[in-house]
Amino acid sequence: MPEAVAGSGPILPPSVPRRRSLGRRLIGSAVLRAMGWRITGAFPDLRKFVVIVAPHTSNWDFIVGFAAYLAIELDASWLGKHTIFRWPFGALFRYFGGIPVVRSQAANVVDLHVREFNAREHLVFVIAPEGTRKRIPEWKSGFYRIAVGAGVAIVPVALDFGQRLIRILPPFTPTSDYEADLGQLKANFTRDMARRPEGF
Repeated sequence: MPEAVAGSGPILPPSVPRRRSLGRRLIGSAVLRAMGWRITGAFPDLRKFVVIVAPHTSNWDFIVGFAAYLAIELDASWLGKHTIFRWPFGALFRYFGGIPVVRSQAANVVDLHVREFNAREHLVFVIAPEGTRKRIPEWKSGFYRIAVGAGVAIVPVALDFGQRLIRILPPFTPTSDYEADLGQLKANFTRDMARRPEGF
């Protein structure tokens, strides 16, 4: 599996949606380099897929993930709690693919994203399967239902704080056996990767 040098990102395959920008690449790479993070692995050469990022236990997860998103010039959509979209960062987050969600009104998010996948030629959707920084007994199933409904692969990405590595792992094709598939997906993530292991 290819490994990027500190602060840089892998080259995206031609089919993956990309927003070319020297500025965003330099900013993202500089942030990763300053924090001592590297990116390993590569995204599959696919036009559409769902990315799940875990473990999610602190606000630092967003900072590291967003820096990597900029560094590799990925063009993707992602969900965030509506409160982070307030001034002064709201417009910026929306520009970079952010979609604000009010959790109490999020019942139709799965259907909306399935329709978007069906309507678009290219789409990458990024989500934290835990859905919150707090420790929870089970992941939210929305990411899985979106992937199954849209007929797309799931690409796991691990934020390994212990090694300061962003690990892009091989794509997973869901089988509609949720329990079995969930077990395989969760096996990619371990407690010692988390920024706050007690929250995993």
